[in-house]
Amino acid sequence: MAKKGKGIFLVYTDIEPTYEDEFNAWYNTEHLPELLSLPGFLDAARYVAYKGGPQYLAVYELDSAEALKTPEFQKWRANPSPWSRRISPTVIGKNLTRVLGQQIFPVSIDMPDRGMAPALQIGRMSVPESADQEWNEWYNGEYIPGYRQVPGVIYARRYRVVEGEVRYATVYEFEHEKVSETPAWNHQRQHSSPRSDRMRDVMTHGVGSPGVYRRIYPA
Repeated sequence: MAKKGKGIFLVYTDIEPTYEDEFNAWYNTEHLPELLSLPGFLDAARYVAYKGGPQYLAVYELDSAEALKTPEFQKWRANPSPWSRRISPTVIGKNLTRVLGQQIFPVSIDMPDRGMAPALQIGRMSVPESADQEWNEWYNGEYIPGYRQVPGVIYARRYRVVEGEVRYATVYEFEHEKVSETPAWNHQRQHSSPRSDRMRDVMTHGVGSPGVYRRIYPA
């Protein structure tokens, strides 16, 4: 079965040290398995921040963003377990941030059987409506293609945010968390396009974005 679709669900949160052990046990042994049993949920993993924030990130690969509208998901959400009612990020988390996105780049689903990346860099950003068309043309046509060729980059994709505090999300899948510190990455940043400086100036990032994350579950 394919492990990648056109949707993604990102859940970020900060957790007090007092709760971390139980929070991680709940997430790994109950919460993730429950969600992966629902229609439209294809794969999932958990990450911890290497740069940026919030501290913890759960990534769910979805068939489409519509996976959060199914009767099965709605029933599950309306009937949380006793453990979930005590320890879920909606109860104990701080800076809880959810991003539900539908893929806009690339148009097709390439490498649908690839697993969850060892590391991710995710940008959460918005642009003014007046700059939206040119910014997307630049991002898809001039900016992101070069980064996809940088050694250590497994894949890169973009999403239009359906639910969340920003308009767009970019997800880079890395072989390790230091890919964006390499000379090849920095060279691409400096030479991506004549329009890059101007286009960067029109976008604003969400708090903690861009963040770099290292996978912690599955290990």
